[in-house]
This record gives sequence, C-alpha cells and structure tokens, in this order.
Amino acid sequence: MTDTNKLIIPKVPSPFKVMAAKEITDLIRSWRFTLLLLLVFFTFAASMYIGVSNIRTVFNNTQDPDHAFLYLKLLTGGDGSMPPFHILLSFLAPLLGISMGFDAINTEMNAGTLTRLIAQPIYRDNILLAKIYSPIVITATLFFSLSLLMIGSGLLITGVRIEPQEVLRIMGFTLTTVIYIGFYLSLAILFSIIFRQPATSALSVLGIWLFFTVFYPMLVNLAVKAFMPDPAYLTQSQLMGYNELILNILRIAPNQLYSDAATTLLMPSVRSLGPMSMEQLSGAIPAPLPVRESLMIVWPQISGMIAFSVACFALAYYLFMRREIRS
Repeated sequence: MTDTNKLIIPKVPSPFKVMAAKEITDLIRSWRFTLLLLLVFFTFAASMYIGVSNIRTVFNNTQDPDHAFLYLKLLTGGDGSMPPFHILLSFLAPLLGISMGFDAINTEMNAGTLTRLIAQPIYRDNILLAKIYSPIVITATLFFSLSLLMIGSGLLITGVRIEPQEVLRIMGFTLTTVIYIGFYLSLAILFSIIFRQPATSALSVLGIWLFFTVFYPMLVNLAVKAFMPDPAYLTQSQLMGYNELILNILRIAPNQLYSDAATTLLMPSVRSLGPMSMEQLSGAIPAPLPVRESLMIVWPQISGMIAFSVACFALAYYLFMRREIRS
C-alpha cells in the first residue's frame, strides 16, 4: 500500500543563496555599477574599433612574430591614439572592484540592517561570503561575456577561424582580470569593516590604488638612482642582477603583476619577464610560445595576486567575526 497522506516538505533554499541573490540584484541595479559598466563597455568598443581598423596592417607585419594571432591583436593592437585594452583594464578594473566593495559592510551597519540580519538564524560568515561572492560572479560574467563578444565580432567581421590557442589565451587573460579585480574587492571589503564611514573606506582604498599605480614606481626609481652604483662600473652579470632586483621590487604592486601576466598571455612571443643576457637573446628563436609555457611564466604573478586577495579576505573575515555588532 502506498501512503497517500505523506507530508511533502518543500525544499528551502540555503541562507547563503538567498543573500547572494539579493546582493547580485542590488549591485546590478545600482547606479555606480551601471556607470562603470558603461565605461568598461565603451572602452572595449573603442579598443575593438581601433583594433579592427588596423588589423590588416598588423597582420601583414611579418617582422612581428605574433602577427598571425589575429584575435589577440584585437586586444593588443592600436594606432597610438589610445592604449591597448589590457593596459586600460589595469586602470579600470580596480575601480570596478573598489566600487562594489567599499560600502559592503559599513553601510549595512549604519542603516541598522546588519543588526537585524545577525539576529536571524544564519551564520555570520555567510554574510561576508555573500558580499565577496556576488561581485566576483558579476565581474566574471561581465568579462567572459565581453571576451565571447569579441570573438564573435571578430568572426563576423574578418571571417577568420580562431585557433584553440587563442581561445585559451583570451580565457586565461579574462580569468587573470577577474583575479585582479578580486584583490581590490577584498581590500575594499576589508576597509569597509575597519571604517564606519563609506567615504573614508573609499578614499583609503583609492589612496592605496593611486600609490601602487603612480607613486610606487616613482619611489622605486628614486631609490635606484640614489643607492645603485654607476652602471658604467658594473659587469653584465651584476647589471642583470640589479635589474632583476628592481623588477622584483616593482612586482610588489598588484598592477605590475597584472600587467606582466596580461602581456605574456596576450603576446605569445614574450619568452621572459626578466632581463636576458646577450647569449640568451642570440640563442632565442623569435617564435611564439605554447600556451603551457606562457602559463608557466606567469604562474608566479597569478599566484601572487591570489595570495594578496586571500590575505586581505582572511583579515577581513577575522575582523568581521570578532566585531561586536549592536543596534
């Protein structure tokens, strides 16, 4: 006999999914995200227009070992009127992450909604996880959609078949961009926990971004001129050692890590991110590297950005879990 009176209990979604869906909806409907989305889209459209306009000249330049990679040239090519798309993203991507995280916690605290949320039977860490998960989902969807739009537009305009290597490199570049945004997002969420006022947290994160983007290379160059010996009295091996030291100091900045990784993924002929001796240059074949070798070159940069992001989020998690929240 079958039990026709069996009670059917509907499946209730987890609190994390509910909070993540709400955060995604709030971010998509916000004006600041819409403005930054339009800025990124118009920058992408302008870069695509310039890349398509000069694609014939770039493709016929046989002296360039990367001239056959048509779709990569759409992202890296230009006519000098504006920087390539991956260079512009090194400035725009942090703003996107900062805009979605600088008021993630302190606005909820000031409005009193965080107190009511904590009073519900949910885990506190789900709140913080939803705050970082939702923007990453949005940015990943945005940039992967732009990558697919670029590939589709290139197929319609040029009619040239895209190579699997180009698809892997474009997807790797897109994933690297999402990781780069994730660092500034986690840093913005950290400052939104430390400071109660959203304006203070926004200015603090913007100050760090400006320092690493503008002032940090200037300070490194001034320190090099002050403490580095005269290059005329150095041997080639000593000069290469000093140059490698300078590059390692510059790579403390996240934007330098991103620029190195993006350049290597989008330009297959890049064989090294450090100084090369004349013997290495004379023995190198000017040919593009396979995707696997390019990924091996940029793995330290990608792992460095991931480590910075995890460190910022771990500190934010620690501070948020120990924060006393009152009405």
